[in-house]
Amino acid sequence: MNIRKITSMTMLLSFVLCILTSIILYIVPHGRVANWADWYLWGMTKTQWGDLHVNLGFLFLFAGLFHLFYNWKVITAYMKNRTRELKVFTPSFNVALVLCLVIGLGTFFKIPPIYTVISFSESIKDAAAEKYGDPPYGHAEISSLKSFTKKVDIDLDKAKELLSKAGVVITGDQQTIAEIAAKNTMTPKAVYEAMKPAKIKTVAGASFPSEPFPGFGRRVLADICNEFGLDIPTILSGLAKQNIKAEADQTMKEIAGSADMDPHAFFEILHRVATE
Repeated sequence: MNIRKITSMTMLLSFVLCILTSIILYIVPHGRVANWADWYLWGMTKTQWGDLHVNLGFLFLFAGLFHLFYNWKVITAYMKNRTRELKVFTPSFNVALVLCLVIGLGTFFKIPPIYTVISFSESIKDAAAEKYGDPPYGHAEISSLKSFTKKVDIDLDKAKELLSKAGVVITGDQQTIAEIAAKNTMTPKAVYEAMKPAKIKTVAGASFPSEPFPGFGRRVLADICNEFGLDIPTILSGLAKQNIKAEADQTMKEIAGSADMDPHAFFEILHRVATE
């Protein structure tokens, strides 16, 4: 066997497969959405695609190191000037370095069009969140039925009654939402939808979450007010007193951006206005 050829072929195949997994991870929904909707592609979950990408990346790395070892003379030849002296900062190396710096700094400082690549991925993921729906809180699917109903203000007994009527089999209150979904061949989201009518009615503003919920940034202010029973003019007036100009049809990210603040910082102000 020719080790040099095996190294080159391994490097080529792992590189191609890394590109494939990178594209898939670029377009898949956010983890919270993928888990909530029980998302699969070609029989694999997002987590499995991520694990595959990492291992293929390491294989590519090791193959690259061997490739570097077997082609060291050729590489050093690229780093020699016209007088055949070894020089790191050759014109070719400098161009490559500048390209890496431009991409790196452009990404870090969110400079278009470099950061547009990231923004486009986020827009795809946001569209998936619109399609599949966000969980009521992060990793909700791993909560037990008892814990889940408590966190989302759902009456446990009524929830079990509704699930039973829907033909959903439950073995106990400590069974997780993900386990219930898997046992009944449905998604965690579908389990939640089946028990949602058992939600306990609360006083307007009293049930407003104390922490940002999944998908908060892309939610429209009017929708949030309607969901938690908040009076839109009152909320707008309260935000205005905090020197934040907002419109009912704006998203949380848009309002926060116009106020030159992070969505999480804006949430703290909105929470204070909503619960006063």
